[in-house]
Amino acid sequence: MQQTSRWIGAGLFFVTGAAPLFAATTEVLRNDKVIVTEVTLVPGDQEQVGGVHASVLVVLEGDTIQMLPPRGYDQAERSPVHRGDTINQRAGAEILTNAGKTPLRLVRVEFRTSGSDETWGMTGLPPNYDVLFEDEHSRTYEIRIAAHAWEPQHTHHARVVVCLNGAQLEHILPDGSKQPSTLKTDEVTWRLAQTHTGHNLGDTDLWVIAIEPK
Repeated sequence: MQQTSRWIGAGLFFVTGAAPLFAATTEVLRNDKVIVTEVTLVPGDQEQVGGVHASVLVVLEGDTIQMLPPRGYDQAERSPVHRGDTINQRAGAEILTNAGKTPLRLVRVEFRTSGSDETWGMTGLPPNYDVLFEDEHSRTYEIRIAAHAWEPQHTHHARVVVCLNGAQLEHILPDGSKQPSTLKTDEVTWRLAQTHTGHNLGDTDLWVIAIEPK
């Protein structure tokens, strides 16, 4: 796990044994690019979070997951998780278990596109954004905007936004018009591609994870 992005790499999430699955899964949004679900597991519960397509998981709440290392290892391992951790999950049937002592909640963004070899890097993004990882399926990055702060004009692709700390926002478009863009804590939304300047109008710092499908 990296210190800055807390990215848990492309490991496979399995548990040993044949315990039944007891997770609560709710679909949040669906379009031609993504299917987004929220998964909740009480301690000891399991969920199949992998499938035909690659996905990104964003942790909302929890402390420990259990995973089976790559083939060649015979012992399941546990990994600590924290709010805002991102897990880059490749295609394939994978089982995740809540091995901690608190409920585990996460958002799963499953990609429906074929992906692209194009590398976006920081193209279009302001310097305060932190790209957590990028592959053929997505560019995933963290956004933090302090209360009352501005961010420079930038251009982003269509994206899923997972809000970890909400704020009262507005976007100023290139023609000078203003567009409300407030986000609530734990809100998950789809934002179309746009060029704008961001302004945090409120008294709370904004913290979000943005996932742009390719």
